[in-house]
Amino acid sequence: MYEVRWHGRGGQGSFTIAKILGMAASVYEGKYAQAFPSFGPERRGAPVLGFTRIDEKKITDRSEIEKCDFAVILDESLWGDSVINGLKENAIIIINTDNVEKYKSKINNKIIGIDATKLALETLGMPITNTAMMGALIGVSSMISPENCKKAIDKTLKPKIAEKNKLLFDQAYKIAKESYNE
Repeated sequence: MYEVRWHGRGGQGSFTIAKILGMAASVYEGKYAQAFPSFGPERRGAPVLGFTRIDEKKITDRSEIEKCDFAVILDESLWGDSVINGLKENAIIIINTDNVEKYKSKINNKIIGIDATKLALETLGMPITNTAMMGALIGVSSMISPENCKKAIDKTLKPKIAEKNKLLFDQAYKIAKESYNE
């Protein structure tokens, strides 16, 4: 089973992308998936968590993901104990940053940094990074095919927005895949 924890802020789309990944797995790859959020009464900008579980067999665990295989951080200001303490031994961290080196000395896990904000501004004209971060996740894992992720983007987003987001996904996928294989 793959367990992914998405760390974002309200309004960044961390739960939306958790659902899109779950849709890619269940609708387009025939796997079992769960996607759910965790947040309190906070408003836009407050920390939120999104969770995605993907497996070949039925998933019976309905609890929040305490130890994840992948931690995807949409906002690097969220780096801290809540990320570090919730990792499986070989978990991979994917962080939206332009300076991944400052995090590598803080933990033994593999860390992939991608400047998703810059990519999103160039591609979308706004700092919405969730599809870029999903692209990076898929670039370092084999949980879902990129093609099926893009089908889920098409199904979820309006056509004009979906096209740009698929381009953003592809850019981040390529960067993360190259970084992971270094």
